[in-house]
Amino acid sequence: MSHSIAFRSFHGRPTAASHATGLLVAGLIAGFVVAGCSAGVQPSQSQAVPGATSSTPPIASTAPTPSPVATPTDAPTATPIPTPTPGPAGFSATGSMGAVRTRHTATVLLDGRVLIVGGSDDTKRLVSAELYDPATGKFSPTGSMAHAWDSHTATLLHDGRILITGGLDASTTKVVYLSSAEVYDPATGKFSPTGSMAHGRGALTATLLLDGRVLIAGGYGKLAEVYDPATGKFSPTGSMAVARGYHTATLLHDGRVLIAGGEDFTFLSEAELYDPTTGKFSRTGSLLHARGNHTATVLSDGRVMVAGGWAGSRAILASAELFDPASGKFTAAGSLAHARYSQDATSLADGRVLISGGIDAGAQSLKTAEVFDPSSGSFGPTASMAFDRWADTATLLSDGSVLVAGGISNTAALTSAELWWP
Repeated sequence: MSHSIAFRSFHGRPTAASHATGLLVAGLIAGFVVAGCSAGVQPSQSQAVPGATSSTPPIASTAPTPSPVATPTDAPTATPIPTPTPGPAGFSATGSMGAVRTRHTATVLLDGRVLIVGGSDDTKRLVSAELYDPATGKFSPTGSMAHAWDSHTATLLHDGRILITGGLDASTTKVVYLSSAEVYDPATGKFSPTGSMAHGRGALTATLLLDGRVLIAGGYGKLAEVYDPATGKFSPTGSMAVARGYHTATLLHDGRVLIAGGEDFTFLSEAELYDPTTGKFSRTGSLLHARGNHTATVLSDGRVMVAGGWAGSRAILASAELFDPASGKFTAAGSLAHARYSQDATSLADGRVLISGGIDAGAQSLKTAEVFDPSSGSFGPTASMAFDRWADTATLLSDGSVLVAGGISNTAALTSAELWWP
């Protein structure tokens, strides 16, 4: 495929020069060229929080309901951990990580601890991992991986293990996407290899399905795969209508997966739905604004809130949209106070959504945070972080606080972590 305009690298993917230039500036802030990261919340973590409430009436979905799937009987139950004393509302410091990390992943284990995996320390990609214990507020090392992972995905499986997939290969100076995968076992604290994907993928999404399998989609291709923890293998499934990366993939209450936005030489407004009962993708309503590096968060009433993102030509979005699974349409929601992309979006226990960090139109990382209230359909201010950051992680803990860790600030890559309290 030939193109008549100049292109630069967006994590290795050719994109229009006007798009890449702004991202290049943002990367140089941290002392190396990087072009954004996947949406702040890992796709598999953008599911509704059990017990979340909202004053918005539930939406009755007209979509076909997938067959009920029983949770594996051998899945371990979560082990309660001591609940720390809540801090004051807003952000407060907690322990620091053992290594500088950007474009890493953070995943809550069944016992409440948080597994921090891979990323970059500003000079190289990392094989190391560490655990955050909410009871002590400290990080400690755990097993190392076979591969140095960067811009990968991490998905909590029903049996308590963590699946690590995709990302950038650290063994070469060229941009090469990994097809390999590893599994972390909290019982042993070790990583072990599992089956490989058919295709190397970067800027991909990994979404835990109701039956315990994991949907792997995008990474600059149309083909999708499904990982089965019972066999440890990936197998092909339906293809998307549009090739995309830096999109979002969100599990809906009826078991389908909403794929929205992203980019493939241009930014996309197209959205699709994956039905695990048929293994096929089908088009649904389009976003009101083409966007990539945005966030998509399922609300307690079943709708999906899409916010922020990059739309090319230095167009950073403050707009938000709501997807209604019953109608298959997107409608306008309130706007962010700060236009941003590569931000984090975290579902809170009370049904609201915390938006934090990211990059603004001036290629500056942000320390501001906002909260979306589904009952009013609007964003409101909350306290700011101690550090501006993007390419970090934000993770809801069992006590209702949110752990924000690592990332890139306007002055340096970070080891620091903070806790946001409602």
